[in-house]
Amino acid sequence: MALPSAAAEHYLEQPTYDDPPEDTSHEQSQNEPQDNDDNPPGGFDPTPLPDAPPGYTIKITFHKAINLPVADIQTVSADPYIHATLTADVPKRHPEDPPLTRRTRTIHHSLEPVWEEDWIVANVPTTGFVLKCRLYDEDWPDHDDRLGNVTIKVDHLDEDWPGFGLDGKFFEVRKRSGSKRAYFHKGIEALMNGLKWTTPQIHISVNVLGLSDPPHAQMCTLGPTYWVKHFSPMIGRLTGTTAGSDSDDNSNMPQKYDFQANEIQLAGPVPPKLYHRYVEFRPIIGKMFSQKGFRGHILNKVLHKQHRRIYNFDSSTQYGIFAERSREASVQFLKMAHYAEGGRIFTYVLTLDGLLRFTETGKEFGIDLLSKHTMHSDVATYIACSGEFFIRRISKRHRHRHPHTDSSSHHYNDQESSTCENGFDHETHDHPSASSETSRDPEDYELIIDNDSGTYRPDKCVLPDLQAFLQSQFPGLHIRALDCGDEEHQKAKKEQLEIKKKEGAKVRMVLNRSPSSSSFSSDDESRLGDLDAMDDDTPRYKSKKERVFEMVEDPSTWRDWVPGVNGGGHGHAEHANGNGEGRAE
Repeated sequence: MALPSAAAEHYLEQPTYDDPPEDTSHEQSQNEPQDNDDNPPGGFDPTPLPDAPPGYTIKITFHKAINLPVADIQTVSADPYIHATLTADVPKRHPEDPPLTRRTRTIHHSLEPVWEEDWIVANVPTTGFVLKCRLYDEDWPDHDDRLGNVTIKVDHLDEDWPGFGLDGKFFEVRKRSGSKRAYFHKGIEALMNGLKWTTPQIHISVNVLGLSDPPHAQMCTLGPTYWVKHFSPMIGRLTGTTAGSDSDDNSNMPQKYDFQANEIQLAGPVPPKLYHRYVEFRPIIGKMFSQKGFRGHILNKVLHKQHRRIYNFDSSTQYGIFAERSREASVQFLKMAHYAEGGRIFTYVLTLDGLLRFTETGKEFGIDLLSKHTMHSDVATYIACSGEFFIRRISKRHRHRHPHTDSSSHHYNDQESSTCENGFDHETHDHPSASSETSRDPEDYELIIDNDSGTYRPDKCVLPDLQAFLQSQFPGLHIRALDCGDEEHQKAKKEQLEIKKKEGAKVRMVLNRSPSSSSFSSDDESRLGDLDAMDDDTPRYKSKKERVFEMVEDPSTWRDWVPGVNGGGHGHAEHANGNGEGRAE
């Protein structure tokens, strides 16, 4: 696991707590580090949901936008999308709990985009809500241009609230915060063509669907459930595969590889017991999450940038919608996880609003990445759960009914369980290559998910809740949630790693380059050659960026990288091949 500092790896690899930490919020603020290094603040938070009166379920529909300015001169159009934030007077467990957000898909090359996307939210209070819609032009790899804002305020909500009529309402976009360049182009176009200036507008409708089910203090997304695949323009090398494999002259040329990051919006609410805060095992960690001090501010910005790089939106991004708590949902999840092919292991984060983010993990993906789970959570103070998971093929199917598979139940049963029964036993598992054709039946697969995350350290007491929640979301798929320190889990994970070594394609990533770059330099090829020569026990190569981040966290390390000072200046060589014979930058 790559981190801002190599010294932090020891802490992030510590096992999770055997018992939930005691609630010491009355003795010390959670934002203040404790002196006890063996039990740093963070991890499982037993704070219960506060009491709240019943709220309402509303459906927000983003219909379309009109009269948008030209944001891209080359195509004389724009690539618009809406990023919406919903806030309401609902009591929170902690002020750091994030607001609800929703991003529409991008409509490319359009000045009058049509989305027709719904957003169903439960437990909106009678005191109303504030919906802020930020209209952007997607412009990867540069920063997206903001085209303006629309803020909708509703002061009261009940079952008789008429909303904005059957057809919704057009809201004018406030241009003050929009891109000056885009609106300058729009003004020039109107002047040259003798056209009347028209203000951009967004067509939105909001309707009340009825009273929400408890817990009423948990405003959450009910649907629609959707998936997004992100393909990052990173550069890597596939073991045994080269771009010029058909040509003798290009046999050593590295090959471009699209790294896949996945998002699945599950139907809420997430079980209230799934509630974890980042672990403040070093003072710099608290500063990084809270953006306190120069070093904390820099590291926070770096991790946000890493998140945007992995979960980037561009013309290759794929979107889709599936029926909630259905067999279709299970099949879609298996597709995104490539079924049981290649012995893949994934790193995941489940947000408080039920958004599941995951990517393939491993040491080969560690170059230039900081904390993996912090990156996946986008530096969120609180999340539901995090860890790793993998999928295995079941060769002998058992017809015992799996607990918690009642797909008609739309909400999590809050009844606690002290054991994790999986509903079947003595199963055997196929090697991925045992069958010539990959089965698409979810009942032929088993998901093993754990709490192996040093950043948030989920407690094993929440694993039954996690298993029940996921089982309700993915009917038919066999699911076991195991503690990362469990002997059975360690054995299964070791077997998965052996399969990955035999069949999985090893990918070497080069992330410290411009995402818009499409060519390799001699430094890149030499660096990838060094990586191919490394074995699993060799210390991992550190890029220039990682060395800078390490010096930001611990300024005393500058001596290790400056030539002529304490033998410094050979960090590249030492980390490239472990024996000091590598190429120094």
